[in-house]
Amino acid sequence: MNRRPEPQPRTPRPRETEPRTPDKDLVWGKNPVTELLRSGSGADTLLLADSLDPKAAGYFTALGREAGAVVKRVPAGKLQKLCGTDDHQGVALRTTGIRYAELEDLLALAEERGEPPFLVLCDGIEDPHNLGAILRSALLCGAHGVIIPRRGGVGVTGTVMKASAGAAARIPVARVPNLAQAIRTLKERNIFVYCADLGGAPPEKTDLRGAVALVLGSEGRGPAALTRKLCDASVTLEMAAPDCGVDSYNVSVAAGILLYHIMQRRKGG
Repeated sequence: MNRRPEPQPRTPRPRETEPRTPDKDLVWGKNPVTELLRSGSGADTLLLADSLDPKAAGYFTALGREAGAVVKRVPAGKLQKLCGTDDHQGVALRTTGIRYAELEDLLALAEERGEPPFLVLCDGIEDPHNLGAILRSALLCGAHGVIIPRRGGVGVTGTVMKASAGAAARIPVARVPNLAQAIRTLKERNIFVYCADLGGAPPEKTDLRGAVALVLGSEGRGPAALTRKLCDASVTLEMAAPDCGVDSYNVSVAAGILLYHIMQRRKGG
């Protein structure tokens, strides 16, 4: 008599979960979406959570249609998956891609305003929250634009747009293939290039007037060696607690302080 094979124990299947990877062309949050729609920078589809307050939904619907975007109502859970976060505030915008400027566009903007150029260069900033904060400070301090490398740093993503509170849609951002060459070009245009780095002079003892560019290094290593070599001088923020185990300010914090100093000096302060 043939015996039936004993049943093998079942191995439980791993539970399938949908990854919370944000759509790279999706910008979310009320302020960033509002600024992007008002700027007219490639609005494609406006997504509004079905739980959004009717008054807010009406406002964004009108704003989206004026910008030429398709307006869709979606479940809040779906919007959370698309954004990769529950911090979307019920509003998200799919763009046709961020429009990067050219370096010449930034210089032309300064000329159009009748002002000496004031530019910010990011040498390998990898944290989108830091880049967003730098863009916000650059806009509020009157910079004519920000220059980032095509490789070796984060681009303008939805997270950057969110962190900048929409400033990324208002300030021109040039993405260049070679940051070193961009610095050389600025120097040829008689723009004095400062590097935010340890060992430089404090901003109050530095001439930050006139045509000026500020280079900010990456979060870990700071400015690259070639970047340091090409810059005309370095500027450093002093620290009241130099032996506390923390050797520098966060790059976005340092950017805000230095950019404010430059704004004040340009105003004659």
